[in-house]
This record gives sequence, C-alpha cells and structure tokens, in this order.
Amino acid sequence: MVDIIAAAVLLAIVGLAARYMYNEKKRGVTCVGCPHAKQCAARKNGHACGGAEKAH
Repeated sequence: MVDIIAAAVLLAIVGLAARYMYNEKKRGVTCVGCPHAKQCAARKNGHACGGAEKAH
C-alpha cells in the first residue's frame, strides 16, 4: 500500500512539472527554469538563452 501511495505522489509531481513546462513553453518562455527568462538580453536580441551568448 505504501508503494502505491509513493508512486502516486511521484507521478503527481512529475505530471505537475510537465504541465508547468508545457504552459511556459506555450507562453513563449525559452528558458523555463531561468529567473531572467523574460528579461534575458540574448532573448531580446532574437537568440535563445544559453550557449555562448548566455547573458546571465
């Protein structure tokens, strides 16, 4: 019984994280985990966040 509850909790956490990422990508956020995703200098210049042009 404990295994079933633990699996359900883990599945809920993964499901909620996936839904959050899906919704953020749908809104146009390229760096989901980045606190500067909306103000990123690289993004304002038309580049994706990360890589060699990472501004934060």
